[in-house]
Amino acid sequence: MKQYYFILFFLSLLISPNAIAQETDNAALLKVIFTKYFKNEKVIAKGRLQLLSFYCKKAPNNEEVLEVISKSEILKKNAIEIKKQIDITINEDWSAAYNILFDNQNQYLKSKVNACLSFDEYKTISDRENQNNQRLMIVSKPIYFANNNFVLVKIAFYRNIEHNSGSFLLFEKVNGVWIIKESLNEWAT
Repeated sequence: MKQYYFILFFLSLLISPNAIAQETDNAALLKVIFTKYFKNEKVIAKGRLQLLSFYCKKAPNNEEVLEVISKSEILKKNAIEIKKQIDITINEDWSAAYNILFDNQNQYLKSKVNACLSFDEYKTISDRENQNNQRLMIVSKPIYFANNNFVLVKIAFYRNIEHNSGSFLLFEKVNGVWIIKESLNEWAT
């Protein structure tokens, strides 16, 4: 029995640093994404309507990733590793990365992003305003590959009836900093 607990303890020591590093990378990715897409948004002050909201859940990766792989040489070279991460059953949220990003730092950016919303919360606000000017930014679960030096993330913008859009962003880690290398599979309705 002691050996069982020792093995569990040892495995937790191995997994914990990796999980923390992953969430730190997720926070760094969110910072790049938020900086890019919230750049033109106004600071949310009392009584001001937020027009761009962030969806709390990580969207699952689906077979759409397969189409994106075919459009990039980097993705083609790493297709096996990427395909293993397609999982439509995930149920994860951005809270850990969100907290890392905004705990005691990046407060100006936080004042633009504000709190994340569930779909029901977004729908309530959007229905109440009835102006079709609110957007919900949905970010997929990041797909890390090539020794965690590249990441593929889908960004989608949802409105109630029209003007939905999105794309996949390919990130590369350069000197410890995530940069957007390429935008793939852009679409709009």
